[in-house]
Amino acid sequence: MKRASPARPISFRVRLVVAFGLLLAVGVALVGRAVQLQLLQHQFLAGEGAERFMRVAAISAHRGSITDRYGEPLAVSTPVDSVWANPQDLAGNTEQLQLLARVMHVDPLELVRRVSAAQDRNFIYLTRQLQPADARKVRELNISGVNLSREYRRYYPAGEVNGHLVGFTDVDDTGQEGEELAFDHWLGGEDGAKRVIQDKDGNKVEDIESIRAVRPGRDLQLSIDQRLQYLAYRELKAAIRDNRAAAGSAVIIDVRTGEVLAMVNQPAYNPNDRNQLNPAAYRNRAATDLFEPGSSIKPFFVAAGLVSGRFQPDSIIDTSPGWVQVGTSVITDEHMLGPIGLATVLAKSSNVGMARLALALEPKQIWTTLNGFGFGQVTGSAFPGESAGQLANYSHWRSVLIGSMSHGYGLSVTPLQLARGYATLGALGLRRQVSLLRVDGPVPGERVLDGSVCVSLLHLLESVVTMPGGTGKLAAIPGYRVAGKTGTAWKAENGGYSKNRYVAVFGGVAPVSNPRLAAVVVIDEPSAGKYYGGDVAAPVFSAIVGGALRLMGIAPDELSTAGSGASGDGSAAAPPPAQVALR
Repeated sequence: MKRASPARPISFRVRLVVAFGLLLAVGVALVGRAVQLQLLQHQFLAGEGAERFMRVAAISAHRGSITDRYGEPLAVSTPVDSVWANPQDLAGNTEQLQLLARVMHVDPLELVRRVSAAQDRNFIYLTRQLQPADARKVRELNISGVNLSREYRRYYPAGEVNGHLVGFTDVDDTGQEGEELAFDHWLGGEDGAKRVIQDKDGNKVEDIESIRAVRPGRDLQLSIDQRLQYLAYRELKAAIRDNRAAAGSAVIIDVRTGEVLAMVNQPAYNPNDRNQLNPAAYRNRAATDLFEPGSSIKPFFVAAGLVSGRFQPDSIIDTSPGWVQVGTSVITDEHMLGPIGLATVLAKSSNVGMARLALALEPKQIWTTLNGFGFGQVTGSAFPGESAGQLANYSHWRSVLIGSMSHGYGLSVTPLQLARGYATLGALGLRRQVSLLRVDGPVPGERVLDGSVCVSLLHLLESVVTMPGGTGKLAAIPGYRVAGKTGTAWKAENGGYSKNRYVAVFGGVAPVSNPRLAAVVVIDEPSAGKYYGGDVAAPVFSAIVGGALRLMGIAPDELSTAGSGASGDGSAAAPPPAQVALR
């Protein structure tokens, strides 16, 4: 039996050839793959890489500052950091999320819930606009998937003093109320954009190119004098507290330019505290809230009487027997005053005298005068939500309405609108648009009343403050001549008028010899016992306007003669009174 011959061993040469062939095949495959990747698929793969690591990053525009007329900052933007994350990177990382929540001062359970609910997204904000110290702590935690981005937060240095006027922005730095809203397009600027490379954790590695240059917001200079704003805020707040009132407003206007130098409201709110931001708190009552002005409207009816020629500054009106029947309504005075001059009608606030004056005039004449002073129309301030008031066309007037309107019922105004009326009077009949922005240079006005009529009316209104028994004695300012008018009105309620809810008003101009400031103070529902405008609003006017005159360096005029027939005691010099019988 033959044995099988053993297999012949593979020679070294064969093995070498096989190994070389394999290596050559692998090399060819690698070169081919490299050619495919670098030449054939380069554009596709570069795009895919860019999709994963290249991003377009926004460059936040710095919002413009808001300042008062002298450059005092009222609203500024400060850089802050917001925290964002990819929820998928934080899935199941409960322990680190709890650490992060403590640093950010948020509820840990709520943070875990938010991250868990956003697992289908690759971006969420964990918190916005952290304080710098807290942002530094977040950065020190170095949690994968958690990133910080630079934003801006709005800060209001004076807080609630300017809150109603300046307004506020939302968390995205977009204006929501006040001048922040009205001039959002001016202040906001335009965000820029750039292309960057990020690592897998979202951190920027390299800036690639600028896509769009950032355009910073522009600064805004208001007409407000912050010194006067603080003064008005302090005095109004004290008056609301002392009179236990529900609300109040005060406005100061520069007679020569129409600029608002101060505008304050109570209750106030702090725009730096977003927890206080609710519509009831941040409404600017001075520009938006309507009220029936009571006797503070009487000077404008007297102006209509003087313009008509039926009345002169020395005219006498018989108010006997202390009441007058107008249709089904009876208008009364608190005291029977008998025959009295226009100065006494205003100083003693005679409703009967005013009703008889108004009923002697043509309705069109009254409407034209009131409309000329700006009632029934917006002031031109462009403040968001400003009301135009309510003044019906004279074609709808009846004698009952005329009698009611003559002492401030049946028409409605805003504090700003009423202040503009007194500013027009102080400007001797030149009506100017109200401006909340600083105005440089002369401001033209529309002639709505003869200057001599305004001078006579200012002298008549001075008696409200100077005449013994005048309703506005508490509005007097030591060293300065003041012309103004008190007002006290019942508030409308359930189709009628409440007998225990009042609005107290004082509006006026100073100094009479060379009017510079017009101001209106409104106190809503005083409940500490006093409710007349002369007792509640007039002292606030005195404190605010008196302080403003001194801060502005306006010279006292109490001893000056002021020309145009003014006597040294501030009363109007006139020929012997002429009897005007109105029955």
